[in-house]
Amino acid sequence: MKESEFSFKEKREFHVAIIMDGNGRWANQRGKPRYYGHQAGAEGVKEIVETAPELGITTLTLYAFSSDNWNRPPREVEVLMHLFKRYLRQEVKNCEKNGVKLSFIGRRDRIDPALQMAMEAAERTTYDGENIHLRIAIDYSARDMILKATQLSNGQGELTRKEFSRFLAEAQNSSYFSPDVDLLIRTGGEKRLSDFLLWECAYAELYFSEVMWPDFKKDQLKLAVADYRKRDRRFGCAKEKAILYQK
Repeated sequence: MKESEFSFKEKREFHVAIIMDGNGRWANQRGKPRYYGHQAGAEGVKEIVETAPELGITTLTLYAFSSDNWNRPPREVEVLMHLFKRYLRQEVKNCEKNGVKLSFIGRRDRIDPALQMAMEAAERTTYDGENIHLRIAIDYSARDMILKATQLSNGQGELTRKEFSRFLAEAQNSSYFSPDVDLLIRTGGEKRLSDFLLWECAYAELYFSEVMWPDFKKDQLKLAVADYRKRDRRFGCAKEKAILYQK
């Protein structure tokens, strides 16, 4: 891959990743089937994407479907895949209009061919987006991606972290290099990473919200970013060197 393929915007990057958790429990609390929660959660994605650039977020990665999610009931998986298709059908033009570069990370060989084609078409359509890079993780496992990147880098000799990150992008089926995660948000009250962006989250600030994903709106995102802004990120250094590191 060429060096130019790994540039997005020449400005200070702010990468936020979100584990969108709590859809099923949100639905159960209302006496509804789990897929009702997924439908409600999908509706909230648009508001978060629209709010993110206002908060200085340049890259937003959403954990939509993990590789382990294939083990869920077939009906639930079917609904999730339908929601992905509907999102692409309804939102790609809006993404293009609003400068949202859309890409997908994770395996694609187990995805329905029609959905694969829609994903690829969405990436082409929004290729020139410069307002925010929206990455959606589908059939994603961080451990599997790291293993695949290791296989791809075999025979390359000693690697730097940056070089390995490029192989990782290739393993994730991504043409774009994305910066490390600055802020990882998990909704729904659970406090774990669930095999999400393990390499990229090495020094991420973690924020756990009790709010279920369908109720996580722009005000909750603003609270998470405000909390992040108050933190003292040192990257293992003394404070003075950490400031230089961030620059």
